[in-house]
Amino acid sequence: MSVRLSTARWAVATALLLTGTAPGIATAKTTATAAASATCSVGLGSVTAGGDHTATGVTATSPPTASHSPAYTDIYPDGQVRLSGTISIDPDITGTGGLRSGYVVMGSTLYGSSYFLKEDGSVDRPTIGLGRVGGGWGDATFFDTTTYAKDGDPRVFSSQYSLRSNGTLTRWDDRSGRVWSNKQTATGFAAVKTMALISQTVTYDTFLANTRGGALYTIRIPRTSPMKPIVKMVRAKTWQGFESMTIAKCGIYGTLLLGIDKDTGAGYLYAVGHANGTATVIKGLGKVPATFTDPVYFRYILRPGDNPMLFGE
Repeated sequence: MSVRLSTARWAVATALLLTGTAPGIATAKTTATAAASATCSVGLGSVTAGGDHTATGVTATSPPTASHSPAYTDIYPDGQVRLSGTISIDPDITGTGGLRSGYVVMGSTLYGSSYFLKEDGSVDRPTIGLGRVGGGWGDATFFDTTTYAKDGDPRVFSSQYSLRSNGTLTRWDDRSGRVWSNKQTATGFAAVKTMALISQTVTYDTFLANTRGGALYTIRIPRTSPMKPIVKMVRAKTWQGFESMTIAKCGIYGTLLLGIDKDTGAGYLYAVGHANGTATVIKGLGKVPATFTDPVYFRYILRPGDNPMLFGE
């Protein structure tokens, strides 16, 4: 099965996702303490109930700090967005202030979403666009795009992932930014509450996932057909409170994890060492001094060669 985007304009915009940086690279031994020692930040975005895009930089100082950028208003219809994948930022488009593009689920339909900024930083409102990808997404509980793109390596792997309420995890290959193909599925993930990409190599993607029962797992997904995820427990309890998790690279090997509890509006920042089952080191950095009550959260990324710590500087 393949999925085709319905507009040429969106095909151009989403092609830029193929050059996005991957969040949370962790490919060698490290400790959470080392990750926390660097001043790193998570580029957190949200879609508000009013359809606005927000940007917050959560920085791993002691205690954590949060800085907010002005919202881009009325990007979507009020109250319609249920899920958002990673939003990619391309700041280097001549004659503009940059492009923001990604995917969102509204109701039961997946759309490609994009808009340009003017050179003064305001939204170029006539460029706000949605391209219908397809229906049947009413039971989706998670969606995201992953891209492996490394300087000097000609191989680029872009994949689309979804999780359904029945516990089906699905991956599509996306080599062109226009056609999704090679659909692969795995079942047994109904207990998962949310997930976030924590590491990548040329041969696999690894997600960190929490369950409604409070456990924390890694789900490693090799780039093979059929898709056979490898699941390892990281923690057995206390992680059930987070409806959203956002992960960002910190230093060479470390990662930052921002967990958001929408019921209380609280966000907590953690430094996570190399994923190694229950031996994984996780260091709590503290509660973030901000309130997180928007219905949808996502991560911003920049294309390779740009500063991955753009937000929160």
